[in-house]
Amino acid sequence: MSEAREKQLLTADDVRRKTERIAAQILEAHPGKVPALVGIHTRGAILCRRVHEILKARGCNAPTGAIDIALYRDDLDNLGTIPSIRGSDLPFQVEGAHIVLFDDVLFTGRTIRAALDELVDYGRPARIQLAVLVDRGHRELPIAPDYLGESIVTARGDHVRVCFEETDGRDGVFLAGEEKK
Repeated sequence: MSEAREKQLLTADDVRRKTERIAAQILEAHPGKVPALVGIHTRGAILCRRVHEILKARGCNAPTGAIDIALYRDDLDNLGTIPSIRGSDLPFQVEGAHIVLFDDVLFTGRTIRAALDELVDYGRPARIQLAVLVDRGHRELPIAPDYLGESIVTARGDHVRVCFEETDGRDGVFLAGEEKK
């Protein structure tokens, strides 16, 4: 018999500090000009907006956008439902751009692969870097973050849930899994 369990990994204050840390890492890596910031819908786009606000407060106003990878997923046949389409918004020239791509959780790398496929459909960027709030391991593709809030150890069957005020009414990161009895 098993029972669902949930453990809080990061508090709202931790999420704020990790987000500020990602912004600081980006500023340090790009002292002259901050690259364009692109978030993956939904929570990657929220993280992207939050980092953008921090950078803007520090005098760096970078172009921002969001992408919807729903139609670029490699598991569409396995979903059993039609994916929700939010649309992409890239109000800057992707061709030749330096871009930081944002997602909330890095797991197998398949979401990032789909995002890269979509980005290059808009043009060929000069460089794409990756920023994630949480890296939980278990990669299936050779993808690693350039900017990272927190790395955590998980079991493959665990689920990491990022909550943001904008979508969930609170900030935090939670680990959900099953406890064996």
